[in-house]
Amino acid sequence: MPKSKVRKKSVYTPPQGTLQSGTTHARAVQPSPRWYAPLMVALMLLGLLWIVVFYVAGELIPFMADLGVANFAIGFGLMVAGLVMSMRWR
Repeated sequence: MPKSKVRKKSVYTPPQGTLQSGTTHARAVQPSPRWYAPLMVALMLLGLLWIVVFYVAGELIPFMADLGVANFAIGFGLMVAGLVMSMRWR
């Protein structure tokens, strides 16, 4: 059985204008600060804790009783803020 021919692939060159103003290297992404990950996790846990406390003892805590269903917006807002931070974490 004959051996198949090996084809050479052409070297990839990116289109003009994709690199920064004449530089040959893309910008390096900096890692997140040390406090970023603990804050991200704390926001998600605080949001979860807020909703759990509202379910368990919401009517016993005066300011939570006054807020009513806005407690869900606060709890989910905190969790979404932590989730958005997790997408930017490096």
